[in-house]
Amino acid sequence: MSASRAAAGRWSLRPESVVLVETVRKAGVDTAISAALTPWRKARAMHDPGKILLDVALAVALGGDCLADVAMLRASRPCSGRWPPTRWSPASSTPSQPPGRRPWGPSVPARAEVRERVWRLAGRAAPDAGRTVTVDLDGVLVIAHSDKEDAAPAWKRTYGHHPLMGFVDHGPGGTGEPVAALLTPGNAGSNTAADHVTAAQLALAQLPKKYRRGRRTLTRTDSAGGTHDFVAWLAQRGRWLSYSVGVVITEAITSTC
Repeated sequence: MSASRAAAGRWSLRPESVVLVETVRKAGVDTAISAALTPWRKARAMHDPGKILLDVALAVALGGDCLADVAMLRASRPCSGRWPPTRWSPASSTPSQPPGRRPWGPSVPARAEVRERVWRLAGRAAPDAGRTVTVDLDGVLVIAHSDKEDAAPAWKRTYGHHPLMGFVDHGPGGTGEPVAALLTPGNAGSNTAADHVTAAQLALAQLPKKYRRGRRTLTRTDSAGGTHDFVAWLAQRGRWLSYSVGVVITEAITSTC
């Protein structure tokens, strides 16, 4: 039995697959992503680039770890829709696009639009119910014992990747909502101000417009974000973000207190 058929048999009856697809439709993710990726669709293309991207995302959410696992959606009619999932890449069909540009870029404002809609539907359960938003930035280690792209020795004597993540805090009764992921190699530095600025920009772009600047948005980091350049960026005139940044208490600091 092939890997794709095995995946189809293993996941075809999982109820969470239908729940995920219905959540996508209710939130309007499918229409927003499809509209954003319309420029990457050929005139006679059978497959919608937005649906292709969502098929892959759903496969990963359901436990898939390779492209063949997208077959789990093909085996479930409520999930696959009119067209079967495909691994065709819309990026390969857009020679008119600027070099280096990828179709996933325009999905950023589309996802922000959907996030704002979902928060509005969530009402008191939304992370901005108190009219403030807290964004946490932190690096994580992803172990990868192979020569995958950007895998490298990490600072904790492991091997893999060291992405810098951004999460919106849902408070004591919830968890973190991922809004940004800066994919950096395993040997990336922890105190790199430029990486923290980029991750913060990615995270802020995912928030409703009223929270992208101003004191109602609190950005938090541990001591890895305790650099002059990053703090200066957070406090820059016109941005005025609230921030809480950890600082390593060295002997020089304690001696001046």
